[in-house]
Amino acid sequence: MKYRKLGNTGLIVSEVALGTMQFGGKMNMGNLGQEETTRMVKLALDRGINFIDTADVYSLGESETLLGNALKGIREEIVLATKVRLPMGENFNRSGATRVNIMREVEGSLRRLQTDYIDLYQVHGWDSNTPLEETLRTLDGLVRQGKVRYIGLSNLMAWQAATAVMLQERLGLEKYVTAQMYYSLVGRELEYEFQSFAEYHNIGILVWSPLAGGFLAGKYSRSNPAPAGSRFAEAGPFVPFDKEKGYSVVDALKGVAKRYDASPARVALAWVLGRPAVSSVIVAARKPEQLEDNIRAVDLRLSAEDVGLLDAASDPGVPYPKWMVLQLDSAEDPRPKVLHPERYAENGPWKDLRGNRWSG
Repeated sequence: MKYRKLGNTGLIVSEVALGTMQFGGKMNMGNLGQEETTRMVKLALDRGINFIDTADVYSLGESETLLGNALKGIREEIVLATKVRLPMGENFNRSGATRVNIMREVEGSLRRLQTDYIDLYQVHGWDSNTPLEETLRTLDGLVRQGKVRYIGLSNLMAWQAATAVMLQERLGLEKYVTAQMYYSLVGRELEYEFQSFAEYHNIGILVWSPLAGGFLAGKYSRSNPAPAGSRFAEAGPFVPFDKEKGYSVVDALKGVAKRYDASPARVALAWVLGRPAVSSVIVAARKPEQLEDNIRAVDLRLSAEDVGLLDAASDPGVPYPKWMVLQLDSAEDPRPKVLHPERYAENGPWKDLRGNRWSG
């Protein structure tokens, strides 16, 4: 196993983290019981994983309960993360990032996990109904009480995350140190703005679903699509992407994997591990052999040529204003050149990323 710092902290975490959505049966995402959960946790720890991520909403608390049982006697040896925000019942107030819900749910998570502190407590998404200051002051209070060591965000747009961090700085509150976000070879939207935001603020990205719900494991193809009722067919809409483009990415993955004698999944994980600002990649294997293979991604170093091949196959294009930002950043002379683009050579900075002459 290899290790990295958790964002801008001194805490050290494994490059691969164990996800736990598959623990428990209420979400139909793996249906692992206590025996299987304990076995999977032991395997992860034996292979050097020291970072485990869960959430209160996973099987409505069952995942945390199973995990807490599996960690008896070894809890302090790992970095334990959980989340709050999503509905835990039909009552309106058992959801959201309110002071009431956060304080109730942190106590529930502590009880289910059988611990008196959470290493990383993450807000599972934006809450447009709750004043942001209420959420941030509540999280700050949990850190001061010692119930939580660090705080993180998840599934926010760049402007939302930036607004939260600026408010934390202005009010002198505990700052977010991580952002748990979806990122994969068929889901690269994170690169539009959020990745640059995370780099600027030294926020560590924790990647969820790096295999796009299993699609990038390479099991399915144009001639062998996921059958109706399969786990991927059911979960697919949760991480939507262009399937035709996805199959092209899988073709490229298989070609690269063959050169390294590795699985497509391992190559896909190695690609994500090589991206900027990534602190750890979360894998949620259902079978021991899947976890074993995923872990081996930390030892796979792709060549620049192969990274370029995967980049090209998965290229989502660059939207405005990022293409303008990139062009300005690439200019040798930092002074604005917008008024006179005609003064620059055809191969100068005023070309778009596909090589077309800039004519704005």
